[in-house]
Amino acid sequence: MRITWTVLCAAGIALALCLNPSYSAAHSSSKYHKHSTSRSVTQKASQHRVRKSRSHRATANVSPDGKPRLISASALVIDQEAGSTVYQKNSDRTMPIASITKLMTAMVVLDANQSMNEMLTISDADIDRLRHSSSRLRPGTTLSRRELLQLSLMSSENRATSALSRYYPGGKRACVIAMNKKARLLGMKNSGFADPTGLDGDNRATAKDLVQMVNAANNYGLIKQITTTSHYLVDAAHRAPMEFRNTNALVKNKDSNNWRIGLSKTGYINEAGHCLVMQAQIANRPMIIVLLNAQGKYSGVGDANRIKKWLERTSYGHNNAARNTAMVTASAN
Repeated sequence: MRITWTVLCAAGIALALCLNPSYSAAHSSSKYHKHSTSRSVTQKASQHRVRKSRSHRATANVSPDGKPRLISASALVIDQEAGSTVYQKNSDRTMPIASITKLMTAMVVLDANQSMNEMLTISDADIDRLRHSSSRLRPGTTLSRRELLQLSLMSSENRATSALSRYYPGGKRACVIAMNKKARLLGMKNSGFADPTGLDGDNRATAKDLVQMVNAANNYGLIKQITTTSHYLVDAAHRAPMEFRNTNALVKNKDSNNWRIGLSKTGYINEAGHCLVMQAQIANRPMIIVLLNAQGKYSGVGDANRIKKWLERTSYGHNNAARNTAMVTASAN
C-alpha cells in the first residue's frame, strides 16, 4: 500500500495534538501574529503613500519661487492700499471677460442717476438668442430698477441686465457707448465692450484693465452691497416668490469661511472660461483679485483660496501682522 505525503502529515499532526494539546493554540497564535504583522506593515505602507501623495500635491501647487500655481490662464493680485503687484500671471493678455462685463454696465446705469424705484418690464427683446441661456424672468415680469440691478450683479441674470440697458437713456446702444467711454476714462486701454451682458465674446479686457474697473466699482456703495449679498427673494406679481443666489460660492457660503469680501463678480462663457474678480481683505490688507479663464466650475474659487492661504502663510502676511502690531504700539504710546 502506498501512503501519500498528505496522509503522513495528517497523521503527524494528530499525534502531536495527542501528545501536546497546546500545539494547536500555539500554531494558531503564530499564524495570527504573522497575519497581524503583515497587516500592520501594509497599513503603514498605505499611510506613507498617502502622506507622500499629499506632499506631492502641495509641491505641485507651488512654483519654484514659492508662489502658488494657479489654474486660471490670467491672474493679477494688487495691494489696493500700496498700489503694488502681489501676484501676476499673463496680466497683459487681452481675453474675453463674460459677465464681469456687468460691473461696467452697473456703473454706467448708476451714473445715469435714474430712479431706482422705477418699474421696468422684461420683454422678448431681453431673451438671449445668442447663447440661449435660461432665465426665470419671463417676458412681462415687472420689477424695480433696483431689483433688476440686484439680480444682474448677484445672480448674473442676463435678462435683468438687458432690461437695464434698454431703459438706459438712449437705449442699449447708448449704454454700450457709455461703457466704452467710461473704460477709456478709467485707463482701460486694452478693453472693449460689445454688449451689456457679457454674452458677446467680443467683450474683452486684460487683468490689469479689470483691476482699474474693480477699483472704480468699489467706490459704488450699492454695487458693493449687492455683490456681497448671498441670496435675494423676488416677489413678482402672479408668481410664487423666487429665491436667487450669489454666483460666487465664496459669498454664498460666507458664513462658513473666513473671507472678508467687499465686492465680487463672476463670469462664464465658453470662450472666457470661468472668471472671478473680487475686492477683499487678506492679511489685513485690501486686495483686488482678478482671475480669468479658469477651466472647471470651481477652479477660480480654488485659485482665490490658494492666493489667500499663500498671502496669510508667507512673509507678506507675517510682515503685515508685525507692521500692524508696531502701529498699535506706537498709537498706544
